[in-house]
Amino acid sequence: MVQVKAAHRLAIYDMDRTVTFTGTYTGFLVHVAMHLAPLRLLLLPLVPLMMLAYVLKLISRRRLKEINQALMIGHNVERARLMPHVESYADKVMGGNLRAGAVAQIARDRADGCTLILATASYRLYVEPIARRLGFDAVIATDHLTQDLRYVRARIAGENCYDTGKLRMIKAWMAAQAIDRKAAHIRAYSDHVSDAPMLDYADIAIAANPHKPLAKLASARGWARVDWD
Repeated sequence: MVQVKAAHRLAIYDMDRTVTFTGTYTGFLVHVAMHLAPLRLLLLPLVPLMMLAYVLKLISRRRLKEINQALMIGHNVERARLMPHVESYADKVMGGNLRAGAVAQIARDRADGCTLILATASYRLYVEPIARRLGFDAVIATDHLTQDLRYVRARIAGENCYDTGKLRMIKAWMAAQAIDRKAAHIRAYSDHVSDAPMLDYADIAIAANPHKPLAKLASARGWARVDWD
């Protein structure tokens, strides 16, 4: 990519299906349930039913996450019991769910002097260990209501980091870091059309492994496209 002089050089990555091959949320729930409370796997058939309720607009995306977490992990789980399984799930993602092309691009952006930001609708709880292993500098993600307390509750604090909410959270992070948009050069990568607000906000937008709606939008907007293995 062309070298650009700017006070702040940011490379913002979506995670699921952009950096990874598959989504991570259901895998996280199943992994933790299997190790922490195996009997909860009996409730797994209810997860697609909750997804159907979301598709039918009976519940919000935010509520969908909360219900599924309550089903598979529990309403309140002691953090000390949970975190070893969070860390082992991050190892599992690193071992078999990363796109080599994405990892290579992350390394190139790091070499270009970019601040690496992982911005995802997934829970910060398990995104941070993955981001740490990949060498990201910051995480912008969906938070739990008890993010820094002893117990992890099946409740979301603030916004679900998705669509326009993700862009608002990116802007809030930049403000907290005293980064003026005019003094920043931003590269953004995503596979999904829901990240159009983030991609529009970037100086360089890259549709990475895009599904059809994003591929169509990227073509119309003149955004770059990459397909990572």
